[in-house]
Amino acid sequence: MPDQGDLNPSQPSARLDLVDVGEWKRVSPKYVVVEIVGTIVFGVVVCGGASLLWLLLDATWAMWVGLAVLLMTIINLVFEPRRVRSIGYQLRGDDLLFRRGILFQRFVAVPYGRMQLIDITRGPVARWLGLADLKFVTAAATASVSIPGLPEADAESLRDRLVELAEIRRAGL
Repeated sequence: MPDQGDLNPSQPSARLDLVDVGEWKRVSPKYVVVEIVGTIVFGVVVCGGASLLWLLLDATWAMWVGLAVLLMTIINLVFEPRRVRSIGYQLRGDDLLFRRGILFQRFVAVPYGRMQLIDITRGPVARWLGLADLKFVTAAATASVSIPGLPEADAESLRDRLVELAEIRRAGL
């Protein structure tokens, strides 16, 4: 039977304290280039398609869509460096803690024992810059975490370390 103190909502519960978790490791500053190239390519493709619709089919709505996408692309380009700086991770005793986001912040704790697959992916721009993304698939079918923009050597050593930690944790279950 739970203690009366456990049922009192005014008492603080045991939760993840994100203030004093230690030093965050950040992704490579070169990852900004990957994000900027992706944003520009998306903006050019959508604005180009909207322009073709506007010019060939005389669809005025397409011009407004193109202008809106152009405005959103410019806004994304302005915030891209800050968004990349917000990405970080930390290896803790029992889990990997991951964060990202400026306005909408996301913090994810991935227990080592729940990691089932650790994958390294490299897109063309990231490969050219010597960067890689490290993706974790966990026991939960809907949950996956990806740390983008790691230098290739760091991604490979982190993958090896996480595989080792996951095997140790799973062996203890």
